[in-house]
Amino acid sequence: MNGIWGIVGAGITVIGTITMGFLTYRGTRTAARINAGPAGRQVDLSVLQASVDRLKEECSDLRQEQVRTRGVLWSISRWALVLRDQVVGAGETPQPPPSDVEDFYRTGV
Repeated sequence: MNGIWGIVGAGITVIGTITMGFLTYRGTRTAARINAGPAGRQVDLSVLQASVDRLKEECSDLRQEQVRTRGVLWSISRWALVLRDQVVGAGETPQPPPSDVEDFYRTGV
């Protein structure tokens, strides 16, 4: 009778070992999947941060170009007014400016 209990105990031990191995395998894979999530999010965050930095740089460049263009426009505007005043001072009648230029002189935009 002791021999049968020894075989039953050995069988239970084998089944328990196989079950523990399977559960350990599943737990390891689940832990790996859980740990991979934050790394993937970190990559997404770094790509987003690089995109934001690039857009900030482009926006800064465009603003500088806009400021330079606006400065040139004001210089040309003043120069055109001086030329108009010279024509009027010479007793001539200057040509009227185009409507968009007239709007610019009136509104500044």
